Amino acid sequence: MPASNKAPAPANGAPRNVVVILLDSLNRHMLGSYGGDEFRTPNLDRFAARATRFTKHYTGSLPCMPARHDILCGALDFLWKPWGSVELWEDAITYELRKAGVVTQLISDHPHLFETGGENYHVDFTAWDYQRGHEGDPWKTRADPSWMGAPNSFRPHMPYDNSRGYFRGEADFPGPRTMGAAARWLDDNAGQHDRFMLFVDEFDPHEPFDTPEPYASMYDPDWKEPHIIWPPYMKGALEKGVLTEAQARQLRASYGGKLTMIDHWFGKVIDAIERNGLWETTTVILCTDHGHYLGEKDIWGKPGVPIYETLGHIPLMIAHPGVAPGTCDALTTSVDIFATLAEIFGVEVRQRTHGKSLLPLLKRETPDIRDWLLTGVWGREVHFIDSRYKYARGPKGANAPLSMLSNRWSTMPTHHLTREQELPLPDERAYLARMPGSKVPVIRQDWQEGDKLPFWAFTRFTGHHVYDLEDDPGEERNLAGTKLETELGDRLQAALKELDAPDSQFRRLGFA
Repeated sequence: MPASNKAPAPANGAPRNVVVILLDSLNRHMLGSYGGDEFRTPNLDRFAARATRFTKHYTGSLPCMPARHDILCGALDFLWKPWGSVELWEDAITYELRKAGVVTQLISDHPHLFETGGENYHVDFTAWDYQRGHEGDPWKTRADPSWMGAPNSFRPHMPYDNSRGYFRGEADFPGPRTMGAAARWLDDNAGQHDRFMLFVDEFDPHEPFDTPEPYASMYDPDWKEPHIIWPPYMKGALEKGVLTEAQARQLRASYGGKLTMIDHWFGKVIDAIERNGLWETTTVILCTDHGHYLGEKDIWGKPGVPIYETLGHIPLMIAHPGVAPGTCDALTTSVDIFATLAEIFGVEVRQRTHGKSLLPLLKRETPDIRDWLLTGVWGREVHFIDSRYKYARGPKGANAPLSMLSNRWSTMPTHHLTREQELPLPDERAYLARMPGSKVPVIRQDWQEGDKLPFWAFTRFTGHHVYDLEDDPGEERNLAGTKLETELGDRLQAALKELDAPDSQFRRLGFA
């Protein structure tokens, strides 16, 4: 680790800076650069034309904050906890960058970064800028009385309902404000710092899919009723009559409108990179945390179902100085972004991490960096993915024991549940354990069958799922129960052992 506070000089030909742009809930199959033609994404496609486009990039920990933990701390956490902040035994990469003298800036409208369960991710940035008013952000205590209100189907009253009236035009919406602020930061700071990392955590196109015209009517011009901007989180919304066919089209179109709007503002960031001459000195990473179901398999939102390709197979595009644009078919996942940032800036962190740097792939030095990855939501199926197959293994019998290991003991703010409903507190059965690679004591709580289940475990499992993604990319033929499942089960068990997953995972999955 560098002893001084001066940023380490980059190795020969290495970039001086990094810009990371995370667009939340970005559906890979809807981007023109990945073959989508349903919605317009000209600026994302423009960026793709100068970047390396990764074709087998997958989620790790889900959903929002767990995915950011993957990227900023480099360690999967869905096997150990559901949702939480930076723990006592670990550091976000920004802490080491600060020690190394790298200037870091966070610009975000993502409310979860500033709520219970998202603490400590922003604090080690050199500076941070929070653009207010998106989704659950408690920005205003009362709605603008001159505003009739945003449509609010499928949700109780949300903080967004109080904020929405203060957005008078397109530039007032949180997404445009965030991307505009990022472009201005580049204009003000390019050439002013020895090395920098700009991290833009943009919550769009996450719901609410609320946009001004022309985006609101762009993809469903005949719709005359209030726009549907909140998706139901469920499987079978059409089958059960929760949505009509027309409402389903409208909801999907509303997502498309928001995607095209944020694409427009993403273009302003790319313009700022170009006019400040940063392409030759700066790695630019476009990523997401996960996708979003919009009717695929009649699934909507992010309900408790296995992680199908729509949600888990995500876009990743990286423009790296000196690297010609192209595609990379290697298997990658979110913790690999962290490892890449660490290598570019020449820093290490104290916690055990799980990623592999993407630089050897970008430079075409190797065809692969990993043989497998794990992805999942805490308390649900654990997914093993290799270059061809996906194996989603659910619990054997009751979903128990479920273990949580954390020193911060916080969970997702759902706004309509109390903390007691979201996550039970540790009780007299809790004890001190250790995280792999750490000597710091951690509280461990195991819940058994019959206990009140934590929020994340509220789901009905549909058995194990095995898919041959090469022959069956639509995941229509479940091969569970075949010899292939036995082979993949052995590989999953070996992967869990390699990661030192809690013994409770082996028991609940039927491996012990």
